[in-house]
Amino acid sequence: MRRRTKPALPAVAAPASLTQSGGRFAAFRDTFGVTNPHEPRSLFGEILDWMLAPLLLLWPMSLVITWLVAQTIANRPYDRELGERVQTLARQAAAAAPNDQVDPDAARTALERAALVLLNTEEDELLFFQVLGRRGELLAGDSRLVVPVQTTAGNATSGVVRFRDEQMGEEPVRVAYLWLAAAGAPGSSVQAGDSDALVQVAETLGKRSRLATEIVKGVILPQFVILPVAVVLVWFALSRGFRPLVRLQQTIRDRESHDLSPIDERDVPLEVAPLVRSINDLLQRLDKSMGAQRHFLADAAHQLKTPLAGLRTQAELAAREIDGGRADLGALKHSLEHISSSSQRAAHMVNQLLAMARAEDHGVAMRRQPVDLAEVVRSVVRDFVPRAMDLYIDLGYEGPAASEPSSKLLMGEAVLLGELVRNLIDNALAYTPSGGTVTARVLNDPFGQVVVLQVEDSGPGIPPAERSLVFQAFYRAQDTQVDGSGLGLAIVQEVAQRHGAEVTVGDAQPQAAGKPPGALFTVRFPLHAPRA
Repeated sequence: MRRRTKPALPAVAAPASLTQSGGRFAAFRDTFGVTNPHEPRSLFGEILDWMLAPLLLLWPMSLVITWLVAQTIANRPYDRELGERVQTLARQAAAAAPNDQVDPDAARTALERAALVLLNTEEDELLFFQVLGRRGELLAGDSRLVVPVQTTAGNATSGVVRFRDEQMGEEPVRVAYLWLAAAGAPGSSVQAGDSDALVQVAETLGKRSRLATEIVKGVILPQFVILPVAVVLVWFALSRGFRPLVRLQQTIRDRESHDLSPIDERDVPLEVAPLVRSINDLLQRLDKSMGAQRHFLADAAHQLKTPLAGLRTQAELAAREIDGGRADLGALKHSLEHISSSSQRAAHMVNQLLAMARAEDHGVAMRRQPVDLAEVVRSVVRDFVPRAMDLYIDLGYEGPAASEPSSKLLMGEAVLLGELVRNLIDNALAYTPSGGTVTARVLNDPFGQVVVLQVEDSGPGIPPAERSLVFQAFYRAQDTQVDGSGLGLAIVQEVAQRHGAEVTVGDAQPQAAGKPPGALFTVRFPLHAPRA
């Protein structure tokens, strides 16, 4: 093996997608880790939970709101009645208010008599009243009622009925009160320190509570019937809505394993149609992949048939020679050589089929690790040196030497990369005539984006019309006389795709009269920084 040195590839830039996607994915995976898949859960149950859980949560809230609204509704008519009573009592108090010409005891008696007539009720409610004079003296009524604070000017509050809640001992009461202007009594004398007179009427809350309870019962009791009915209706609606999914599941389950025809989208709901289209697309790609595998197996069987048939023919021929007593050492040696050659071709094809299967196995994740491509190329070239010498072909290597530490490491699988380089060199040696040249070189991009592998030969080259076909499995040019299976370049293409690399083919040198152009295979690998 010889080693040649050439300058590095000038300014080879890789597409941004090749240089960024792997790094971003690795960074995301390292930062967040790989999460375990979620356990299967029922979509029906999840939708039912999201519909019923808010309903069950809002129902107690509706009870509280209903009770508060019922209290407000129950207070409204009784407050109106209580306000009328306090206004009537205020008019009586204004008419009978004591002054300088009226006896205070007589005025108090008149007020109490009027209050008894006004506050007389047949219901089981207790009524209390209180009338205070301008100086805060109790004119009539119950002294236990608390006097409210007059926070605004007298003229602004006089004559306006106000309400509040109070306690009379242990009994809660509703109080309506009314301030009377200090100068409101005719003939009365207003002195310094006088304020507005006050009239208050208080009522216990028994009838209000009973009305509020009746309102709440009228609103809440129907909900105890409506809520279970609503749950049943929701269950029925979801069950009916999921029937198309159940039918779709049954349709898929009843299919034969070999039936990859598209699923009919006409009978599925609009929301499920994208899922069905995705399944149909998957079935189409799976059908195409299985068809390619069947075609691959048929071609492989056809290609293996030839060397195996040769083995059988030569073995039968040798057996007949021995059985007929015409055993000739030269003929036997010739038969054994044919047997050896056929077995080598069969073994080579089996190895290539195994390499092809390993490269195409996308179900197994590649054990990515930092790989020195130059070291891989040097090792493969050393393995092919004896064959190149037997064929009188000058096999050389150009790139970093073994003593030079390589800083351009790519993330990949060394075994697959070795298969790629091995098939490129094997293809070059097969098509290069005796006395020709084959060169494998590794070029580093000065920008650190890619690392480039090139395999160049001095053979007949590949016409432009066939350059897109040579990477198909079992494809061979019509006019070639080279023995082979047509799998080498297909393995190269598959391994390159597994590593995100790009493979191109062109002429090794400009065409000249009487001189073959040769073939130049170039593989550009994206560089990924090795992880610790």
